[in-house]
Amino acid sequence: MASITIKNIDPELYERLKKQAAEHRRSINNEAIVCIERSLLQYPLPSAEDWIREAREIRESVTQYVVSDEEFDRMKREGRP
Repeated sequence: MASITIKNIDPELYERLKKQAAEHRRSINNEAIVCIERSLLQYPLPSAEDWIREAREIRESVTQYVVSDEEFDRMKREGRP
């Protein structure tokens, strides 16, 4: 298994991790691993296909909105002081 060293941990964060590890009857190392696993599993990295599909869905949802150059210029001017 691979190992990492975590440096420059804020003392308050370390104390929270230490307390949580004790509450769960785990070592600080195992508690850190569980926290990392939960974080990464909660927000999995989307695949390239997911990004492409989402971009296509967004593009399809906005194709009905057409803004002429004149309208765009007017909106820019109105948005400035």
